[in-house]
Amino acid sequence: MKKISSIIKSVIIPVIALFFITSCKKTDYLNINAADRAPLVAHISFVNALNTNGGVQFWTYITQVTKTLVPLNGYTPYLDAQYGDVQINVTQGTNTSYIASREFGNSATFTATGGPNGPIATYYHTVFAIKNIKATADSLILFYDDLSAPTSGKAKVRFVNLAPGTPSVDFGITGQTNALFTNTAYGRAGGSVLSGSGLNAFSLGPFISVDAGTVSFNVLKTSDQSAIALVNDPLKNITLQAGKIYTIYINGTPNSTDASATIITHN
Repeated sequence: MKKISSIIKSVIIPVIALFFITSCKKTDYLNINAADRAPLVAHISFVNALNTNGGVQFWTYITQVTKTLVPLNGYTPYLDAQYGDVQINVTQGTNTSYIASREFGNSATFTATGGPNGPIATYYHTVFAIKNIKATADSLILFYDDLSAPTSGKAKVRFVNLAPGTPSVDFGITGQTNALFTNTAYGRAGGSVLSGSGLNAFSLGPFISVDAGTVSFNVLKTSDQSAIALVNDPLKNITLQAGKIYTIYINGTPNSTDASATIITHN
């Protein structure tokens, strides 16, 4: 009996100790001062769509988020960044003066005049540095990224018009009668919603599902369906992979109707 008692003790004591350690760890996690708890962050991919020479850096307030220069039409992977009411700034090269700056999160509503909502903790976003319609003013624009997987055999595509010298455009697949997105004005994503009953976090930059495979996209003026002249056109014979999520954007300069196209892969 004595031997059995010793065996039971040798089993129970470590179990109690393990329970105690586990309990302590839970208590530490719930403690708001716990040092080992990961902070909440927003996940942001930064894109340089300024159409100017030289790479740029992105900042939240005075904290530099990017560690290497983002080249023209280059983009970063999703980086951890501040969420909520955030001022995002852009510097060029090694300069420290801002060439673009915008505060996000200073409005509770999605409206054209009320100001943009800010990054959301744990969500995924894309922030573009862009040429504004006024040639002297650069700016930024933020979209919420719905990274939920497309259905089997499909890819997801979003279109953004960042070419200030172009009119509103339609974006579609060559050979198909109906465009994927219509009447997309400068500074907007195709199918975006700024107000109304259909509003949700992803309405500012919605993706749609398309069949995977090799396709060619076209960008046409909404007014007369004539083609937009793309200086750099990677939109011919693209292979869309099943399960992948893409953003395609055009950008240019305020005083020219020419534009170039870029494809971003989100996953």
